[in-house]
Amino acid sequence: MISLTNCQVNPVQSTSRSIRVANVLFLESPAGVGFSYSNTTSDLSTCGDNRTASDAYTFLLNWLEKFPKYKYRDFYIAGESYAGHYVPQLSQIVYEKNKGINKPIINFKGYMVGNGLIDDSNDYKGMFEYWWNHGLISTATYQLLQSACAFNSFISPTGACINALDKAYDEQGYDPCTEIYTREYYNTPAVQKAMHANVTGIPYAWETCSDTVWTYWSDSPSSMFPIYQELIDAGLRIWVFSGDTDSVVPLTSTRYSIDALNLPTTTSWYAWYDYTAEVGGWSQVYKGLTLASVRGADHEVPLHQPLRALILFEYFLNDKPLPSTTPKS
Repeated sequence: MISLTNCQVNPVQSTSRSIRVANVLFLESPAGVGFSYSNTTSDLSTCGDNRTASDAYTFLLNWLEKFPKYKYRDFYIAGESYAGHYVPQLSQIVYEKNKGINKPIINFKGYMVGNGLIDDSNDYKGMFEYWWNHGLISTATYQLLQSACAFNSFISPTGACINALDKAYDEQGYDPCTEIYTREYYNTPAVQKAMHANVTGIPYAWETCSDTVWTYWSDSPSSMFPIYQELIDAGLRIWVFSGDTDSVVPLTSTRYSIDALNLPTTTSWYAWYDYTAEVGGWSQVYKGLTLASVRGADHEVPLHQPLRALILFEYFLNDKPLPSTTPKS
């Protein structure tokens, strides 16, 4: 998700009507997932983090040429899950390409990452701890995961780690209802027509994941810490958020990763409130980064807690800490 805005965001006045806070551009990335495609078949076998970031940047430049009224507006990048890689990597390219330009076309201000992979070691550590603490796996499997998957890659784990993960998945169980509903929705002809999707002349099914892209994925750094540090030092606005009921990349993983950055705290852990006077989650503000949890949100936050996700997005755009009391309506 990419946000382009040229106006101050107004606070939510009512939860019963739609609120416009920014122009949002949704990008399916990389080529080969969802409805995105390439006219060059070999592109699907040469994919990876670097290729994805480069292609996304090229897309942005071309999109802005096609819709020039969005040039020079305040520009933000956001994404969830594996976009914990995509978002910082694309942000780094935009930031570095903008160096030395007084008025860049992509007027980049900052980024948000939700429930995202940040650092493989800390992400695994927090994931296994969450599974065990919530009774999803046995103690024996928890111990096996800790020993078998230490210092492993999320994309290319060792055989021993894969076996341990398979054992954990068998114990957890999984009801993929959201995945089933989504696949059915996006493969409905009327939906595809409304989205101007699947127009290559050779119809193909929308799938949640691409086996081809997964098989040929060529590069995936074990940590985003160097990019975070570079962009924090550059003074960009960076928010990291996490649904507190997510077991895919849980809050424990995110907290371990953020703690490992060793950033000075400017506002300690506190509860923030939504417009219904309920606790929306918790937040901590560091020098150069804001961390927020979203209460009752799974993997992906806007799907499960849309109002709280909107509040999070608004306060991020306004560069204000999340409200410690119920916001005025």
